[in-house]
Amino acid sequence: MSLIDIRTVGLKQILLIAALLLNAATGQASIKLKESWKNPNYSRRPLKTILALGMSNNLQNRADFEVALAGKMARPGITTIAGTDILLRPTAGPINTVYLKEQIAAYNIDAIVVCRLIKVKTRVRDVPGEPYLLPYYTDFYGYYEAVAPIVYTPDYLVIEKTVQVESNVYAVTPTGSTLIWTGTSDTFDPGSAHQVISGLVELVVKELERLEILPKPAK
Repeated sequence: MSLIDIRTVGLKQILLIAALLLNAATGQASIKLKESWKNPNYSRRPLKTILALGMSNNLQNRADFEVALAGKMARPGITTIAGTDILLRPTAGPINTVYLKEQIAAYNIDAIVVCRLIKVKTRVRDVPGEPYLLPYYTDFYGYYEAVAPIVYTPDYLVIEKTVQVESNVYAVTPTGSTLIWTGTSDTFDPGSAHQVISGLVELVVKELERLEILPKPAK
């Protein structure tokens, strides 16, 4: 038997409860920037060609992230390149460093935005049962019949997941590279890898614009 007896609840109330449950089931993941550090010794210069790079052993997620990040950073005067478009990576393993340097030089890349998964934290939380409050009825008898039985929700477990990602921006120099910015973000309760990717891309690009590492797009 369900928590709510259909015989004691009107159609409008059933639709209202269904709508509330649907909203809870389709809630969006939230993301928060925990740490953000910009190199105070870096002399700002316009970035012309930026490589978007993801470090992941999941080929599809990595490619999706790189394409999404490159697309979000693109703006007039700046060429953005997704790593999946120029780096041949037939396996989930790391890229050969010599080959990576050759590609960076060949495409005249002057900055790299690279992100990697640090860890996934999972916490199980016990939620005690609480009285289930039905909507008020305008009719006394309907109200009385609906609330006379005291309905309680049972105890249940909530699994909370946090995905932590590190993001770095490097400026390419003749002798190697210089760290411009680093940040750490937490994504809470993502329902899919797509939610992590979309939230992370949005967060990173907004922070780079705020710090004037990336120019804000023209309106």
